[in-house]
Amino acid sequence: MKEIMAVIRMKKTGATKKALVSAGVAGFTAVKVSGRGRLITDPVRIEECREKLLSMSTDDFGEAQDTEQLVTSFLDGSRFFPRRLFTILAHDDDVPRIVEAITNANRTGHGIGDGAIFVMPILDAVRVRTGESGEAAIW
Repeated sequence: MKEIMAVIRMKKTGATKKALVSAGVAGFTAVKVSGRGRLITDPVRIEECREKLLSMSTDDFGEAQDTEQLVTSFLDGSRFFPRRLFTILAHDDDVPRIVEAITNANRTGHGIGDGAIFVMPILDAVRVRTGESGEAAIW
């Protein structure tokens, strides 16, 4: 048995749920989390991201300085990003199919921020309602 944890963009939640159902996943848990991944270190890429984020700012009522500070905090690592954490328990043989479904649903082509997937061993599981344990408890 394995536990699959996937940290994804919030706006990819619906696509990920559909992908998991299409992959035959019987159940999963999703929670809102905050965090950040690897920082961008390429100065050209940082400037491109900064300009793109600033151009997306359409709030005519906010202060330009506040917007600039918010964008800078996203790019310098001092601010967390909102994310969604999916947790799935799976049989060992099903892990590659599930990981592929999550990856395909979340790859954006932007080169940054698409998320991360972690696969860990599970020693045991117990279904509370029936008392089943082990492999029988997860699907």
